[in-house]
Amino acid sequence: MNILEEFFTLNNGVKIPKIGLGTWEIEDNNVENVIKEALEIGYRHIDTAQSYGNERGVGASVCEAMQKSGIARDKLFITSKIRAEYKDKKSAADSIDTSLKTMGLDYLDLMLIHSPQPWKSFRNGDYFSENVEVFSALEDAQKSGKLRAIGVSNFLKKDLENIFKHCSIKPAVNQILTHIGNTPFELIEFCKSQNVLVEAYSPIAHGELLKNSKIIEMAKKYNVTPAQLCIAYTLAIGTLPLPKSKTPKYIKENTEINFTLSNEDLESLKKIDFKDYGEHSRFYVFGGK
Repeated sequence: MNILEEFFTLNNGVKIPKIGLGTWEIEDNNVENVIKEALEIGYRHIDTAQSYGNERGVGASVCEAMQKSGIARDKLFITSKIRAEYKDKKSAADSIDTSLKTMGLDYLDLMLIHSPQPWKSFRNGDYFSENVEVFSALEDAQKSGKLRAIGVSNFLKKDLENIFKHCSIKPAVNQILTHIGNTPFELIEFCKSQNVLVEAYSPIAHGELLKNSKIIEMAKKYNVTPAQLCIAYTLAIGTLPLPKSKTPKYIKENTEINFTLSNEDLESLKKIDFKDYGEHSRFYVFGGK
């Protein structure tokens, strides 16, 4: 199979490529070359966020690809996320317009609430009413044609249930930390039961999983790289991986998932426990404060 030519269908009928390029921590002045390389390889799904500080570069590279390479806009899938700190309808709505202007695009394919709490309060407090306000801004933007699909990121079951209860459009996506050794199985199954697609960010644990001896050994068995094994795992559990790399070789390798994990090996990988994110442990999503 060619993963670059496969799609999931979101709960509103929009098709989304089965793998996307993550751009977290890729500087604005570098991201254009990274995305240019990815688009040449065949990626059509690019993931960014207001807080990444690289929306301008992402938009510029996408616009250049449309103009110079003739890639049609409807063949591209561009995602961004509302800053976690924006917790009222006006700031959220204004930020959507700012993202579109910054990126030079008429619409985005997907926009997410980046976190249920502001980052400094991550996993502390519910912010239920605030998230309803922000999601209401997303609903308005979808209805007006600025967004094709809307969703959330880092939301737990209780956060999702709050949106289901108070909002008129069901989130199409919940983008969450998902990789071998740290897979929120119950949350993933809940999302599936609600027809909410789970996107797996940091599917290689920001590179730390590549050092794991069990993963290295199993990758040898399949004659693939450890990174490819990690990405195949996220696909095998029904999630959409968003691997990130600045290196052309690895950007390409991350799409070459031409093997299927055996049930026995998949179950073995599910039992691995991994929590050491090394220097990246300081980030909120990896448990840092």
